[in-house]
Amino acid sequence: MNSQCYTVAMDLGVCQLRNFSISFLSSVLGKESASVKLDNSSSGASVVAIDNKIEQAMDLVKSHLMYAVREEVEVLKEQIKELMERNTQLEQENNLLKTLASPEQLAQFQAQVQTGGSPTGAAQPPAPSGTTQAPPSTQNSGTSA
Repeated sequence: MNSQCYTVAMDLGVCQLRNFSISFLSSVLGKESASVKLDNSSSGASVVAIDNKIEQAMDLVKSHLMYAVREEVEVLKEQIKELMERNTQLEQENNLLKTLASPEQLAQFQAQVQTGGSPTGAAQPPAPSGTTQAPPSTQNSGTSA
């Protein structure tokens, strides 16, 4: 049974909660069935008591599941927020690199993108340290001359 679980962190929590719920129900039903064996004359009341215990156990399971789901939603919201911030940062960096790149570099990059090649040459020159325009222009003037 445990081999089916653990594919996602949420599955682990559900599995643990399920095992807890089964043991809880077993203990509740075990105690109730013992009282039923002792007093067979009040079997109707015992059935109602068992039903009440089962309902309480199911409510407990439901509240635990809702808590686990809320916790997972909060984690996912935080991940979405971080990814959106990272996306914004990368878009700003991309715009900056586009403004710093020379027309020759942009044309070379567009050609590499259209041919499906790796733009390694275009990605190296616009490094954020120091002056990024000097090395590409010397490379481009060397290759175009």
